Amino acid sequence: MPQCQLPIFAEGVTNITPEIGYQLKDGKVFYFNGHLPVFSHEQGDLPTFRLWTSQLIVNGNATQVQIVKAFGVPLVTVKRYVKLYRQTGPKGFYAVPRTRSASKLTPEMRAQMQALLDAGRSVSEAARELKLLPNTVHKAVHDGRLHASVKKN
Repeated sequence: MPQCQLPIFAEGVTNITPEIGYQLKDGKVFYFNGHLPVFSHEQGDLPTFRLWTSQLIVNGNATQVQIVKAFGVPLVTVKRYVKLYRQTGPKGFYAVPRTRSASKLTPEMRAQMQALLDAGRSVSEAARELKLLPNTVHKAVHDGRLHASVKKN
């Protein structure tokens, strides 16, 4: 026959739900189910925090509002990471963020652009001639992939 567990927490534990709580101690966050520790992570480990709280919600152990109230995070953030957990599982919290590449500015295009810039053309003129956006060329100059000559008046 199932037994009812009393919500007994040690001193210093903050409730998330009547059964689940957390405590910050020595730079680590410890999670408790009653008086039993069930999980821990480093205080600054944001991906693991997001994963753990999303698991609590998806598994039905806590609601989004309980997480918001317990940790003071925005509801939209909680919803975003619950959605991420449902779509990708735990691996989604540790995936390397995808970055866009400079696909328009290929090595050949960059060589042509540098030749135009070396010939004294302005960034806007050179970009227009090669049918690129000036912003693309300015970013490449700023990143050091291209070198624009400075015109002296």
